[in-house]
Amino acid sequence: MRLNLKSIAAIIGMAALAMVLAACSSGETVKEMPVEVVVERGAAAEQVGPEHFNVIGGTATVNDKPYDLTFFQNYGVNPFIDTEDDRLSTFATDVDTASYSVTRRFVQDGNLPDPDSVRVEEFVNFFEQGYAPPAQDAFAIHVDGSPSPFGGGNHWLLRVGLRGKSVDAGQRKDATLVFAIDVSGSMGREDRLGMVKRSLQILVDELRPTDEVGIVVYGDYGQVVLDPTDGEDKDAIMRAVYSLSAGGSTYVEDGLRLAYELAAKRARPGRITRVLLLSDGVGNVGRTGADGILSEIREHVEQGVTLTTVGFGMGNYNDVLMEQLANDGDGSYHYVDSLTEARRIFSENLVGTLQVIAKDAKVQVDFNPDVVSRYRLLGYENRRVADEDFRNDSVDAGEVGADHSVTALYELKLHGGADGTLATVYLRYENPDTGEVSEMSREFQRGELTAEFEEASPRFQMAAVVAEYAEVLRGSYWAQDGSLSAVLPEARRVQELLAQDIRVAEFADLVARTEQVRATLAQ
Repeated sequence: MRLNLKSIAAIIGMAALAMVLAACSSGETVKEMPVEVVVERGAAAEQVGPEHFNVIGGTATVNDKPYDLTFFQNYGVNPFIDTEDDRLSTFATDVDTASYSVTRRFVQDGNLPDPDSVRVEEFVNFFEQGYAPPAQDAFAIHVDGSPSPFGGGNHWLLRVGLRGKSVDAGQRKDATLVFAIDVSGSMGREDRLGMVKRSLQILVDELRPTDEVGIVVYGDYGQVVLDPTDGEDKDAIMRAVYSLSAGGSTYVEDGLRLAYELAAKRARPGRITRVLLLSDGVGNVGRTGADGILSEIREHVEQGVTLTTVGFGMGNYNDVLMEQLANDGDGSYHYVDSLTEARRIFSENLVGTLQVIAKDAKVQVDFNPDVVSRYRLLGYENRRVADEDFRNDSVDAGEVGADHSVTALYELKLHGGADGTLATVYLRYENPDTGEVSEMSREFQRGELTAEFEEASPRFQMAAVVAEYAEVLRGSYWAQDGSLSAVLPEARRVQELLAQDIRVAEFADLVARTEQVRATLAQ
């Protein structure tokens, strides 16, 4: 039987067809598209809880896949590089944390994460690193290292860390925030629009009277539902939020365009102006890729209107769009899988989430070939910067918020018996208020390496264990001899060292749960 587009639309629905066509035209891979599930979707299907997408003991989708439609992108795995060929490693800073909480959602639902969803640097940067803040400058550079516990006995780990200056909540700039809220049909589940509402309650409770909030929603089209309103009128803001309901298609482009226009009208020197996109990221009307959407609003980005993207839900979820929008919109990307995570983003880290202290921040590590034979950067595959562009200030890089830290881990092979400078770390960034570009550096000596992994700082040990967990989950070639069973005892040991940190304890439990899921699925 020959099926044309009209026939296909009748079977799977126009919205789903639009998703498929958009994915095909953008070159993205549609991971799952089971017709059986799409046919049954509707108001009742949107109420199905996460337990119905659990692959343990059955699944609501065909082919035993946990979710119906998800978009992730494989950026590859960094290779080992011989220092005689290239002694410089250059990358844009990244403070995103979404990849870790996306994995946590997968595992808590009883699934192993999609390997393409795992970005090592976002796992590491989720956790406190214990860096001392700078005394005077905007940043402090920290470097430490030890033998690698997972490198087969002949590799070392180097941690390169940045710590941004602290800004007290009372010293934070006043903020104009415009929420761009997805109210399309796919947001109709409790873990989506319901969680958005509760998350925004947390954020609004933290606002000062001199802040202001506007609200734009989008489904079939974008619509302003609340003009910028003073932060002291929290009741009016939350009435608008709690009045929202889900339905229709997903016109992300129109919603973001309206949100940026509303924010740009309120932009003032010395004031934070930020759009917060809250969505599952799946657009099916208008332009649906990050480049296409941002081409409409590029001028507002250049005017200093920054973007934070916050993901909700799983199944019908587009991680690619949410991450790329944040990267290109001079902001950060987070994923909310619980109210605890919402509090971390919108309460505990609110100043860092809102106030940028550095634009286009880039790191370059210059390894000494006399000491370092080979090196490999763990993660940051989609944050690469050409070595020659480190001092090219027209190249877009990363943004860092107040009190945020950025960590990069390197695996090294050293020349036996060599001594002296191991590496020099350079940081270059722009002051977002003055436009002045600064550069700073720190040398690290071979003799500063810790002789034993267990003698390194507990936070260093934690970062190493978290990175190995991510490497195993994404199926890294360099972790092919690794296993969750090897990660778990290290996670439990570090948990004892950092007994007061509940997130470390949660991580150890997550590793144990992941191992249980893996074992069950292997049966």
